[in-house]
Amino acid sequence: MTESVPTRGSLRSRSAALLSMTTLRQISAVLPPEQPWGLWLSRQIVSGIMDGFGPSLAGARTESVDVHHDGRRVVGEWVRARGVSTGRGAIYFVHGCGFALCSPRTHRRLTSWLSQLTRLPVFAVDYRLAPRHRFPTAADDVRAAWDWLTAQVPAEHVVIAGDSAGGHLSVDLLLQPDVAANGPAAVVLFSPLIDLTLELARACEDFRRDPAIRAADAARLVRLYSTGVDPTHHRLKLDVAGGPSLPPTLIQAGGAEMLLADARHLVADIRTGGGCCILQVWPDQVHVFQALPRLTPEAVKAMKHVAHFIDTSMRDNGIEAISGKAG
Repeated sequence: MTESVPTRGSLRSRSAALLSMTTLRQISAVLPPEQPWGLWLSRQIVSGIMDGFGPSLAGARTESVDVHHDGRRVVGEWVRARGVSTGRGAIYFVHGCGFALCSPRTHRRLTSWLSQLTRLPVFAVDYRLAPRHRFPTAADDVRAAWDWLTAQVPAEHVVIAGDSAGGHLSVDLLLQPDVAANGPAAVVLFSPLIDLTLELARACEDFRRDPAIRAADAARLVRLYSTGVDPTHHRLKLDVAGGPSLPPTLIQAGGAEMLLADARHLVADIRTGGGCCILQVWPDQVHVFQALPRLTPEAVKAMKHVAHFIDTSMRDNGIEAISGKAG
């Protein structure tokens, strides 16, 4: 059994949120993502935070992938924790960071931890980034990688996981009828971005300031990808009237972040459409705190919930996934 979600964040995590409010939030306000130097520096800062406060990489193995499948290029990497082999199933991971900042490398500590906890290999797609590649390039790359992956591993033996903008890309993939009808065993989303205009986030910001970034600054970053998008694509919405429901879904969000509003919006859509969705709001936590166990102790507890959810979902699909210990 996993521990319940706490009613208040630890002193360490609350202190981290306060420190972020006085540093990272201020820095993000003055770095122009439209300028090459501002984008480069933002990438270095995020990469440094993920490396400095992420879980250990000890024993993890990576294997680069650069192939062509059905006329489309697929780039990414397999990540396997010590002792993890192929054959039972897989996790398909779609990273976030505003469609412009991160990569499988920045998220390698998180994906290796996922592999360790679930005893499953993780494939992290390396989709092309904005501003060089705008909408719908990232979504196209995510779909191409899904088609390649499920040509090797049955879709019902795959769990899709994504954070932030990767959550947006994951849900966008699942909204495609053929994927939804023959979709994965389950979905795990960390602080998913649903509304590309950040209007939901702005409304949430009226009640509580996000420790890491202002909604207006996040919107500037996302616009590097979404400029020119048809407004009907700005906010993902499930076809609750008659479309297929999403697979069993676990969504985790921090209580201190503005994308909590997006998470709640998505949960409402999934449940209205008849899908099974668990929402966990972790009090006082920052955006994608699960990637930062050296900064916030709640990351370990949250990842235990993730491992248990994936384990249960895989067993329900006839796959024995033996979860390891969080650490």
